[in-house]
Amino acid sequence: MKARVIAYYLPQFHPIPENDKYWGKGFTEWTNVAKARPLFRGHYQPRIPADLGFYDLRMPEVREAQAELAREAGIEGFCYWHYWFGNGKRLLERPFNEVVASGKPDFPFCLAWANHDWTTKTWEKGVKDGMIAEQLYLGKEDYRLHFNTLLPAFKDHRYIRIDGKPLFVIYDPYRFVHLEDFIAEWRKLANENGLTDFYFVAMCNSTNTVVRKPEGGIGSGRVQPDLKSSAKVYNDILSLGFDGINSFGKSRAEMIVSGKYRRAIKYKLHERFSFLPTLKYDFPEIVKHLFAPEDTWENIYPTIFSGWDRTPRTGDQEGVYVNVTPDNFQKHISQALKIIENKPEEHRILFLRSWNEWAEGNYVEPDLRYGHGFLDALKNTIK
Repeated sequence: MKARVIAYYLPQFHPIPENDKYWGKGFTEWTNVAKARPLFRGHYQPRIPADLGFYDLRMPEVREAQAELAREAGIEGFCYWHYWFGNGKRLLERPFNEVVASGKPDFPFCLAWANHDWTTKTWEKGVKDGMIAEQLYLGKEDYRLHFNTLLPAFKDHRYIRIDGKPLFVIYDPYRFVHLEDFIAEWRKLANENGLTDFYFVAMCNSTNTVVRKPEGGIGSGRVQPDLKSSAKVYNDILSLGFDGINSFGKSRAEMIVSGKYRRAIKYKLHERFSFLPTLKYDFPEIVKHLFAPEDTWENIYPTIFSGWDRTPRTGDQEGVYVNVTPDNFQKHISQALKIIENKPEEHRILFLRSWNEWAEGNYVEPDLRYGHGFLDALKNTIK
């Protein structure tokens, strides 16, 4: 079945002054990837890129090659992570800016605002927590500056649309202060600039334990995760003004497989005691429980993912997914297609996490172990 697969795309594969300052000259995502080591027998580390090598995203040839690989696999376009901290402060913007300015590659794209603080713990474990760039929400003037900065991209013929509206994803709807004001202002600006509104999508776990304060931010209380229904979680987020949700069922599936209390205790113990054996999750078992019943709603867009292993960045406290193979990934995609098969073609969307998150162990770019295996899994199911 043909599906609209939109792949999250990390631009941290070129040096920037902020990373040079905190991590040393020339730091990129490859720094953590290349120094990773296996933590248990059979642990697949380090992960070494194949066709594209340890690339630099300042090179247009690399971006062209990525687009060609994605196109051949049936991926509709890239969703670039976008970092805007307020007052015009951006990070990692160069690759996307060059894609827009050059008109190349001629491959669809959209943006996901990674609206979170950048601290020294964002990219590496075991360091003193220091602020690199604080996420600020500064009101109407800053909303306008943000919009106008991105307007050339929104007007680009390559920009991905849903129902004729430019797609804009927001990573963290919970901590976004005065989110409704931002959405209202951008809808107004879109109308003034001939964009026919926006299609706002929130990234959202399919179960949650946190409470969002009315003005934005996380409250002190906690709620019990509902593993049977995601309706309340989704409706609470949609009520903020979103058109749709990109759901992610990883936490829910881990709770179902491990038990919600046992999982929480294990995570706390691994944060405190580094000598404990690495947490492992069986990928085929997890993905059986990845999708909530409400993921079949027309405006819920589920996530497919090609594994999880953040040990190059954070050590083993988040757990490592094992038995992640192209065959098992292909079965996972087939399960996802059944979730969306009854939706209108325009809304038959899956978000892929991710195109190139090498230090998180979720990528589909060719590597030395599996070659084009994960790309072929996509091609075999969605194209």
